[in-house]
Amino acid sequence: MSRPTRPIPSTPRPPAAGSSSHGRESSLTLDRGLALLQAVADAESEAPTISELATAIGASRAAVYRLLVPLAERGLVRRDGSKVRLGLGLLRLAARVTPQLRLAALPALRELAEAVGATAHLTVADGDEAQAIAVIEPSWTTYHVAYRVGTRHSLGRGAAGKAIGLRDEHPGWIATTGELQDGASGIAAPVRGVPGLRASVGVVSFHALDGDVVGPLVRTAAVAVADALR
Repeated sequence: MSRPTRPIPSTPRPPAAGSSSHGRESSLTLDRGLALLQAVADAESEAPTISELATAIGASRAAVYRLLVPLAERGLVRRDGSKVRLGLGLLRLAARVTPQLRLAALPALRELAEAVGATAHLTVADGDEAQAIAVIEPSWTTYHVAYRVGTRHSLGRGAAGKAIGLRDEHPGWIATTGELQDGASGIAAPVRGVPGLRASVGVVSFHALDGDVVGPLVRTAAVAVADALR
């Protein structure tokens, strides 16, 4: 009579040699490529040289040449002899940012517009100008300010522009009256904590806005927008 055989437990197969190291190398390469792209953008000169970029990211010239290849293939940089400039491919990427900002901000803007009964907007800094990229009008008011997407004005005028430059120690919102349109009042708060974004959330109305009531609501909406973008 034969004895029953016991199944032999299988031994876990060890990971392929070099797989983890390959992952680390890929991560380091990506990190260096991004650092290189940032160095091109941050260079004090109009177009940094290969040597300057090598110094900036702490790599050899040969490594910089290798890292430039995939960036150039995607149009993110372009070579001009020994100099490197940002490529037009970045414009294509940037063009896709605004719709995503608008989509992320709409729920908070809609809630703010309905709560205050005023036109709510998300405004971003573009150089020395402020540009409205998302606008929501309240649904229940008899009349309200028509504030169009794409509207531009100086960062130094209007609540939306001035809020972008508010420092952390400020109460968190700013109010103005009649700076952009006679009889119009605005309250805006900066969108903070989103790297690379200079923006504000605000409301504008032909009615006087009570800062003690509306200011905190605007600030809360700005926080909600920041959370949605992280």
